[in-house]
Amino acid sequence: MSVDAAKFRQDFPEFADTTKYPDAMVNFWLGFAVLMLNADRWGAALDYGVELMVAHEVTLAAASKAGKPGAILAPQSSKTVDKVSVSYDTSAVKLENAGHWAGTSYGMQFFQMARMMGAGGVQL
Repeated sequence: MSVDAAKFRQDFPEFADTTKYPDAMVNFWLGFAVLMLNADRWGAALDYGVELMVAHEVTLAAASKAGKPGAILAPQSSKTVDKVSVSYDTSAVKLENAGHWAGTSYGMQFFQMARMMGAGGVQL
């Protein structure tokens, strides 16, 4: 695996703010992702899988840091301001059994890829 905090920030420039997303946070999740993902299954996609997992986790961590401890970022289905309201069909982007991975767009991408990486047989 060749991902470090600098490479992660290069590939995902939306995380360039080291105050909001400190290196310690990014490095923690990089180390965790490496432990969790099977390099043999992920193959050449391992670095991207690691980066998606880190992006998901640091997004949630930043939300917690911003005063929403343990926050899961769920799609907002409706909002009303004065006499104007808007609603969305959130089922259109729902992933069955995605759990907390559905809390961010990065998590949903990761979950979809993880499903693919787990498909097929493995010869021991």
